[in-house]
Amino acid sequence: MTQFTIWLVIGFLGQVLFGMRFVVQWIRSEREGRSIIPVAFWYFSVAGGVTLLSYALWRQDPVFIVGQAGGLLIYGRNLFFIRRDRRRAATPGS
Repeated sequence: MTQFTIWLVIGFLGQVLFGMRFVVQWIRSEREGRSIIPVAFWYFSVAGGVTLLSYALWRQDPVFIVGQAGGLLIYGRNLFFIRRDRRRAATPGS
């Protein structure tokens, strides 16, 4: 397997991980009967984003790099808020 083929597989894996966030969101929303963004959405966003950023770095594509890096900041910040809120909810008297 060539280096090019390996990176192509990594790029497609990133796309699959990134796309799974929409599948997870759709299934959860259908079950709830309303629009929901589950925590798994953000984890798939991070996993897909990191994988796609790796691929973009290998491709040396500045547009792709900036787009993925910016998205990762947002996904990470959302996970930070979710964890913070869960800690607060678990703390007695809050």
